[in-house]
Amino acid sequence: MNRKSLITISWITFFVGTSIFVFFMREKTIQNYFINILIAGMYSFTIAGGNGVMNDYLNKKYSWVDDTKIRTVLGIISTLLVNVLLVFFCNYINFILIQGNDSSKFFTGSMGISNWITINVALLISAILHAKGFIDAWKSSTKQEVVQQKLIAKSANAQFESLKNQLDPHFLFNSLNVLSSLIDENPVQAQRFTASMSKIYRYVLEQKDKELVTVEEELNFAKTYCDLLETRFEDSVSFDFKVNEKDLKSYVVPLSLQLLLENCIKHNFATSAKPLHIKIYSENGNLFIENNLQQREQVKESAGIGLSNIVQRYSLLTKQNVFIEKSATFFKVKIPILNQKLTAMNTPVSNESMAYERASRRVKDLKGFYSNLISYCLVIPFLIFINLRFSSAYYWFWWPMLGWGVGLILNAIKVFGISSNWEEKQIQKILEREKYKN
Repeated sequence: MNRKSLITISWITFFVGTSIFVFFMREKTIQNYFINILIAGMYSFTIAGGNGVMNDYLNKKYSWVDDTKIRTVLGIISTLLVNVLLVFFCNYINFILIQGNDSSKFFTGSMGISNWITINVALLISAILHAKGFIDAWKSSTKQEVVQQKLIAKSANAQFESLKNQLDPHFLFNSLNVLSSLIDENPVQAQRFTASMSKIYRYVLEQKDKELVTVEEELNFAKTYCDLLETRFEDSVSFDFKVNEKDLKSYVVPLSLQLLLENCIKHNFATSAKPLHIKIYSENGNLFIENNLQQREQVKESAGIGLSNIVQRYSLLTKQNVFIEKSATFFKVKIPILNQKLTAMNTPVSNESMAYERASRRVKDLKGFYSNLISYCLVIPFLIFINLRFSSAYYWFWWPMLGWGVGLILNAIKVFGISSNWEEKQIQKILEREKYKN
């Protein structure tokens, strides 16, 4: 038990002992006052200490956040058992050993009523401690989650920028390699290539910092790039564009077509006798780049920047995957066409506000439940006292106690999701039956 807890229990002892002395003691002497303080201290330290040890043990074994249901159920059961035992222990010492009452009447008469009221007060204090522990745990968890999501978002942003920055030198070096080949093969074409490359490179510089571009923009750029390739390879390479008009206003990652076209040229040989046929078409919300497989022997191992770059950029932007299909006769890459432009990357940071809102609702529901429980523990003992004090012939207190108690149990089931697993199983059974009928 820490220092703060000891100070709090001491204040409770002082307040309870003084209140009993002022309002209930007939003989107001210094001796009686200190006796009341000692008895109040026995109750406070025994009950609060016992509940504190129980809470610490349960908190170490089960988390309020990760094991909410089992932590709640075990908390309710252990709280009832511990408080009943501790209250009986303290009342026995007070009523039997100190005051010298008849032990056979411990559970009846005024001592029975005192047992019941003291148990309810102890349960009230325990409920407050449980509520405070739950709220503190969820607040701490929410803060940690927000910090973690921010770190993930920063990491993803840095990774995305790094991937985009690969495109600039990658395109430049590959274009210079093509130009170097053309200078030896056809100087005139090399001049045309140089002029066209400046236009293309301007597009690269404009688009590489964007997350997404329209399919139409990417196709226009790809056609310009294909013109350069046809300038170099002449009739050794052919291109066929068949993209649905409805897909032109959708989005893809920038320079994806250029990288895939470059990938086709780099890994396949192309001659007039065996030309390389490249098809770009759309189907079922995806863009396909397909070529007949004429794989050349690699003199040196490829860096793999092009295809890997596209796969990684799509993984950061959407849950839709890039698919690669290879057979003995063709090589095909399928990239998803996105229907709406994203304003932020698909990282867990987009769930930050949602996670915080869910946690806030959860805490609000728990506050409502524990407020209801505290009210129950305060009002019901008071009604029992009024009933037994002024109309003991008819025990009407059972009706509000049972009615309110049932409502409290239903509230607990809803708040802690005790029935959620059963509901999910029933829903799954109904869906399975409907599936078989169809």
